[in-house]
Amino acid sequence: MMRFDILTIFPNIFNSYFAESIIKRAQKKDIIKIRIHDIRKHAKDKHKTTDDTCYGGGPGMVMKIEPIYNTLKSIKKKKKSLTILLSPQGQKFNQKKAKQLSKYEQLILICGRYEGVDERVRKYLINEEISIGDYVLTGGEIPAMVILDSVTRLIPGVVGKKESIEYESFENNLLDFPHYTKPENFKGWKVPKILLSGDHAKVEEWRRRKALTNTKKKRKDLLPKN
Repeated sequence: MMRFDILTIFPNIFNSYFAESIIKRAQKKDIIKIRIHDIRKHAKDKHKTTDDTCYGGGPGMVMKIEPIYNTLKSIKKKKKSLTILLSPQGQKFNQKKAKQLSKYEQLILICGRYEGVDERVRKYLINEEISIGDYVLTGGEIPAMVILDSVTRLIPGVVGKKESIEYESFENNLLDFPHYTKPENFKGWKVPKILLSGDHAKVEEWRRRKALTNTKKKRKDLLPKN
């Protein structure tokens, strides 16, 4: 079983998303376990303070190291565990990284907030820093959901058919091929005849060509540079 431990000051954000669809089924089948840790519960002062002003001045608040450190100490680590800070400064997350992370027994995800976290968290308490894109979000909760979702579907037994993962976008540095379903003809917009032919070899060749064309048109940066 793979375990996800998420550190946050807003634990209720995760309730609805993790109680639906593939993530819900993966938990029911005991393929993954998700634990949400409220950082505020590990603040030692009477006001449960998790942030404070920035040394040297400047706008905004910075998340304190003590409550994060205390929360991490309360988590029992598995042998193959990785602690990740979710931050705009981190390595950009992609499908290759998701595959790497899916090999671990435990991912500990720290959700930043406000102006960021005390630099000593980054320096002493984590193994990696990950960003889901070149933009700034209110906090690390959405990135935590993104990473958990993309990693979970790569774990054997989560997605029904292995082929569903093999043919998805970003596998082999290609976007996905076009998909069609019933009806065959809607308002004169028809499904390509090749997909109705029953010739599996020709269908596979069509899909490979369309995936390459799709990638060239929309994400040429994914293709090898010669």
